[in-house]
Amino acid sequence: MVMREIYTSTPAMLLLVIGSYFIGTLIYRRMKTSWFHPVVVGLVLVIAVLSLLHIDYETFHRGSAFIDFLLGPSVVALGYLLYEQMEHLKGHETAVFLATLIGGCIGVTSVILLGYWFGMDERIISSLQPKSVTIPIAISLSKHSGGIPALTTVVVFFCGVLGSIIGPWLLNKCRIKNPIARGLALGSASHGLGTARAIELGALEGAISGLAIGLTGIVTSLLIPLFEWLLR
Repeated sequence: MVMREIYTSTPAMLLLVIGSYFIGTLIYRRMKTSWFHPVVVGLVLVIAVLSLLHIDYETFHRGSAFIDFLLGPSVVALGYLLYEQMEHLKGHETAVFLATLIGGCIGVTSVILLGYWFGMDERIISSLQPKSVTIPIAISLSKHSGGIPALTTVVVFFCGVLGSIIGPWLLNKCRIKNPIARGLALGSASHGLGTARAIELGALEGAISGLAIGLTGIVTSLLIPLFEWLLR
């Protein structure tokens, strides 16, 4: 009983999350392949430990709430990177805004069209619509639209991991070398995880990717209610 209280305590849960990510980082640097992304490795390790020790999700979530809280400030902190790279952004404001607007429209409409094409329930469609925005915004949009927040969280996480793994490879295959375009693509499609990958590519890519997170969040927050109103 005492041992269980120890390994289900808040310090133990924080140590589990941070330690798993640290191990994932070491493996990622050694393997040098995106398929061993630290988040993916960390996720597998956390699930394995929770399953082995029979720790339920509520206990884990309660113990790791501080890390969950840091998600918001970490996104805001990306503004400093953007401030440092403002000189490179001048003259590209219109292109950045239009790219984000078009990307947001395609992201939402593709989910709606494919959802209706495959005969999905409206709650499922509402849960998938905010797939390309950061989790706090996605959960809020999902709740407001009548979606399933838990499903939205999983989908957003999957999009982030997938984008951070294949995004740079796909951009290279398409011969997209412009750092602003690369940062916009990763940030608008893969939010925080894509931005973390963009920072690895360069400071400008990371800054623009951080900007894309905010712009995509705003655009998606406006588009989803608009499309719902049009489809009534």
